[in-house]
Amino acid sequence: MDPAQWLADYRDRLERAARGARQARESLQESGATARSPRGEVTVSVNAAGVLEGVTLTPMARKLEADALAGLIVNTAREAQCLAAERMAEVMAGYLGDSPALTQLTQHLPAEVVR
Repeated sequence: MDPAQWLADYRDRLERAARGARQARESLQESGATARSPRGEVTVSVNAAGVLEGVTLTPMARKLEADALAGLIVNTAREAQCLAAERMAEVMAGYLGDSPALTQLTQHLPAEVVR
């Protein structure tokens, strides 16, 4: 193969990889999740990494005992984190395909996400 053609092909592959990485990054930035408790007392939002971004309590939450409210917040946060992890896994599967890299990335996700 002609060295100039090889270099052009290589640059093309690099540009496609960079474009794919940008698209994956943009999709991940939008992959946060929000979950609401069954009766709507608590709403929790997390980013794509599952990091807590917000908690909203309705007036109904004030009627709960402190321990019950704390448990509801934790469970709702866990649900939001699972949703965000599921979305992240979907985005990365589209970018990485079924590969060892995807396995490495998803091996520590909650069991509910890895199906």
